[in-house]
Amino acid sequence: MIGTIEPLPRGENPFPVHGITRGADGIARYDGLPASLPAMLRGFVERTPTAEAIVEAGGERVTYRELWERATRVAGGLRARGVDRGDRVAICLPNGLAWVEAFFGTLLAGAVAVPVNTRFAQPEVDYVLTDSGSSFAFVPGAALPDGEPYACDDLAPDDLAGIFYTSGTTGFPKGAMTTHAAFLTNCENMLRSLQLPLAGGAAPRTLISVPLFHVTGCNAQLLTVMYAGGASVILPALDIGRLLRLIGEERINFLVTVPAVYALAIANPAFATAEVSSVQRVGYGGAPIAPALVHRIKAAFPQALVFNGFGMTEAASLMTSLPDRFAADHADSVGFAVPVLDLALDDVDPHSGAGELLARGPNITIGYWNKPEATEAAFVDGWLRTGDVAKAAPNGLIYIVDRVKDMICRGGENVYCVEVENALAGAPNVAEAAVIGVPDDVMGEKVGLVVVPVPGTTFDVEAVIASLRGTLADFKIPQFVAVRQAPLPRNPGGKVVKPLLRKETVWGPPLR
Repeated sequence: MIGTIEPLPRGENPFPVHGITRGADGIARYDGLPASLPAMLRGFVERTPTAEAIVEAGGERVTYRELWERATRVAGGLRARGVDRGDRVAICLPNGLAWVEAFFGTLLAGAVAVPVNTRFAQPEVDYVLTDSGSSFAFVPGAALPDGEPYACDDLAPDDLAGIFYTSGTTGFPKGAMTTHAAFLTNCENMLRSLQLPLAGGAAPRTLISVPLFHVTGCNAQLLTVMYAGGASVILPALDIGRLLRLIGEERINFLVTVPAVYALAIANPAFATAEVSSVQRVGYGGAPIAPALVHRIKAAFPQALVFNGFGMTEAASLMTSLPDRFAADHADSVGFAVPVLDLALDDVDPHSGAGELLARGPNITIGYWNKPEATEAAFVDGWLRTGDVAKAAPNGLIYIVDRVKDMICRGGENVYCVEVENALAGAPNVAEAAVIGVPDDVMGEKVGLVVVPVPGTTFDVEAVIASLRGTLADFKIPQFVAVRQAPLPRNPGGKVVKPLLRKETVWGPPLR
């Protein structure tokens, strides 16, 4: 249960708010969005049929007309195999043109796309296929279905379009149900928060180096760039040297990836001679970022505006964005709420001002597939419980300080693990770090830190702890430190599996 909810004030929120209508249900929506993703694609087929839509690195290049023709034949092939409207279709393919054809072919058949994490173990894949009730699965090595062209032409905004399975740190994945309206709302959110279109009216050209089965690759890049009539260059697998070459060869002007990829790219010797002058927008998110890395990114791409983004599967990707002019001085913030998203805080700590972040808007999932109890727990009075603990500044900037389940209660003081992990982003010789609670008979819990050092370096625990003093309150500084050489345990979505980490970690004596 939650009390009376008042949306957080938008403060100095800089994003355009024209063309928005708030309905009787309290939800703000964009005016004039296409009715569906296929309708969006058809619009560009009609307006710019010969414009490049998809480039598979090392493979084919297709225009909007060619993509439509291929996807409609996939749709016809699915219908011939008995796939009907509303059926779920699993996409178990790696990054590439075939993934895009399978995605739009599924939607054009009137079916629901179920992207499957290719990093899942087989039992997890089997679970997704069974839970979603998928009637067909695209799998590697098999030809895409081919039939007479077919295009379902009466899809509506509120029709279910996709089910993205989250990779939580406990239990089986949950399928977030995403409508056509949610996908398209996210596209408009991306355009407004990233200040698109680009200089001179250039269509965006993005380089997709993250998996398409995640909302970052699919929603924030592929669909957003298509919504703007641009082109997506798809990298089948992450290769930093190839990524740097493609930026210049393909005249990429819009980059989005995680901070670690930027750090690797800038540190690569090839960066010194890489042609990156075409890049006008640089987006990052998905992990804490050290202020020093933000400055390095800005220096590496001096002609570009840089943006931090925060989102989740249940929000079809983007929820907040930190504009370029705030990026350097507020690197610890995830920015302002996107235009049609309302945010609120529940169960606010009177001392810290932090509470669980709630969200509502037309980009929010309509629930979890086949999971009524999980849906009921996650949605209260129309608001999604994000599971993130956040604080809001008077100017509207949002700060994520922890996950609800990761919070440490130390003698009545709440210590937010993410806040400590963020502070560790610039610590000396730290490759990976995770903060977890250590049981204590007196304090209840104390702060524990598990560190993986940078290979080949001399690791100094005291130097790491010293780097936190002056940045964190004394009670937030770890009292226990465990150093391990093996990578931190992560689930297929890249999140640290803290229950397993707690089980694996043997703590020595406290530092103080």
